[in-house]
Amino acid sequence: MQHVPERTMNLGEWALLLALAALWGGSFFFFKVLVAVIPPFTVVLGRVGIAALALNLLLLARKDVLSLTPALWLRLGLLGLLNNVIPFSAIAFGETRIASGVAAILNATTPVFTIIVAHFLTHDEKMRWGKVVGITLGFCGVGLLIGPALLGHSSDRGTAVGEIACLGAALSYGFGGVYGRRFRGMPPMKIAAGQLGASTLIVLPLSLAFDRPWTLLPFTLSIWGAFCGIALLSTALAFILYFRLLATTGATNLSLVTFLLPVMALILGVCFLGETLNWNALAGLCVIGLGLAAIDGRPWKKLRSRKKLQRQRAISG
Repeated sequence: MQHVPERTMNLGEWALLLALAALWGGSFFFFKVLVAVIPPFTVVLGRVGIAALALNLLLLARKDVLSLTPALWLRLGLLGLLNNVIPFSAIAFGETRIASGVAAILNATTPVFTIIVAHFLTHDEKMRWGKVVGITLGFCGVGLLIGPALLGHSSDRGTAVGEIACLGAALSYGFGGVYGRRFRGMPPMKIAAGQLGASTLIVLPLSLAFDRPWTLLPFTLSIWGAFCGIALLSTALAFILYFRLLATTGATNLSLVTFLLPVMALILGVCFLGETLNWNALAGLCVIGLGLAAIDGRPWKKLRSRKKLQRQRAISG
């Protein structure tokens, strides 16, 4: 994809960014609704299968059908495994034990893991001091969030397992983000459609073997609505908004969604699922947020430029 210079976003782009955060934050809400009655692998199958169908139909309507060689299928399969099958399954499993808001907070550590993976597996994305500070704060926030469950009574062990599963999802996203660099030059919508299609083929036998979804039928209207919400809104439409914003605002501005996503998920969980958050979850969110700000770097750049401007004014005055 062509590089887009970073610039200040206009009101319409901010609205799209908030919409994207709401769509991705909504996936945690839909996961929580679905895993209450459906096993995790089948939830993931519904999400990736319906979304893959929607995006491939969109490509067909645009007369831009995805053409795949066996080698490309294998590469997309690995990408789908890292970006969809493993993290979606881990989050779905985790949300059988923890609140959707907590899962979203842990998911916000994805940039932290991406930086660590990129440092060891790439030659041009090494850590700098700002990223080291961000990683340290990120793990401190995780410690605040999951520490009480790890050190608590035996009744808290299930919560700790769910939290670690969601942390594993963030780690998988980190590997997926670095591996996704290999697809530069391929149209992003085709990458999304291809990896979702490959993910469907991977998770289908897992669902059939472990969940036996035919024994769960018929699904209620509310279940089908949650499936459509997580697949069509939080996945297919979210990809479309993501690539539109990436093309117009650039990757740095788009990274702000990382800060907004857990807030949206928390709002949905509290308002519609009756979830409550303990002090350690809110404290963890704040510390992880500081870590993301350190990784992003813009607050420090603005602070330095403001001090530089003040010095210049003092000298000229």
